[in-house]
Amino acid sequence: MMDETMRWFGPGDPVSLRDIRQAGCAGVVTALHQVPVGETWTKEDILERKALIENEGMTWTVVESLPVSEDIKRRADNYQLHIASYRQSLYNLGACGIRVVTYNFMPVLDWLRTNTGYLLPDGSKALYFERLAFVAFDLFLLARPGAEADYSEPEIAAARSWFESRTPQQRQQLFDDALLGLPGSDGRFTPEEVLGALDTYRGIDSVQLKANLRYFLQQVVPAAEEAGLVLAIHPDDPPYPILGLPRIVSTEQDLEEIVTGVPSASNGLCFCTGSLGARADNDLVGIVQRLGSHIHFLHLRNTKGDGEGNFFEADHLGGDADMFAIVHEIFRVMKARAVSLPMRPDHGHQMLDDLGKKTYPGYSCIGRLKGLAELRGLQYAVSRFVE
Repeated sequence: MMDETMRWFGPGDPVSLRDIRQAGCAGVVTALHQVPVGETWTKEDILERKALIENEGMTWTVVESLPVSEDIKRRADNYQLHIASYRQSLYNLGACGIRVVTYNFMPVLDWLRTNTGYLLPDGSKALYFERLAFVAFDLFLLARPGAEADYSEPEIAAARSWFESRTPQQRQQLFDDALLGLPGSDGRFTPEEVLGALDTYRGIDSVQLKANLRYFLQQVVPAAEEAGLVLAIHPDDPPYPILGLPRIVSTEQDLEEIVTGVPSASNGLCFCTGSLGARADNDLVGIVQRLGSHIHFLHLRNTKGDGEGNFFEADHLGGDADMFAIVHEIFRVMKARAVSLPMRPDHGHQMLDDLGKKTYPGYSCIGRLKGLAELRGLQYAVSRFVE
């Protein structure tokens, strides 16, 4: 079986360690969100967090995430200092028993949704990305300079019509949801922060950003090897360019270029079925078959799209991804590698008693518990038939 975990945002998370243990998880995936991006994670802080988790009878072996600074992504300003801090953090994490470090290379914004409370027919709430709403946000709320060049005239007209049909309250909700802060934080980005950060990426296209990622990996993968841990890059979410920024971890070709560009057992992937599955041209089962030896961490969730760029977080077994076929192939990979891969259910629905609670969107307790139960049952069935 996979190693079942849940993400925990630290002592301030309304979902407690006891909640996660009662869900049946053996481990927790977390990070030191209180440490500013670019600074070193000390052994003292790592061990303090680890003790909290172990005192509840669980383990912490997967970090999500050790963030990569914008300076590193741009390869500018303090990037060399931040890389040195990143290397030292890896040494410290390895010395404290961490074995997997997840990170992403998405410029400026992490994952993005246009509605964090999309109402489903049964009254539960899901995360939703609506293409026209995003275009309207970009053009008329954020008012990004030059944004019109990224969209066709019919798309701009449709976005304007969409925007004009919304109430001031609905426009404000879109504004707030699109500028949601990083996971683990309570705040939101300001338009000034986003526009200022976008300006620093002027002249950086996908070719340059890929070169910057390769340089970063060349500097930190040797440290990961020495520390006895593996790196797992998370795919882009959503997996296509946004706000005029390149996205370079969106397709199977992107993933293959990453693992072959800096060959090492410590240079690997976080396989997120939701992020990659939001693109219909990504063959999720095929990715596991062809790149399974490089997968070190699993995010199992499901999205349902309409073929026009819109998608919402579906039930874990109820979206576009064939979760049975995916899990079946993952079991084949684990058997061939003689490993049990860490997994967590992701982006559960807000439902039942959690509808009245405030948690980070997608990370309420009961929806993730439901997803974990579904995945656990699927695992059990698949495990009986894998050759």
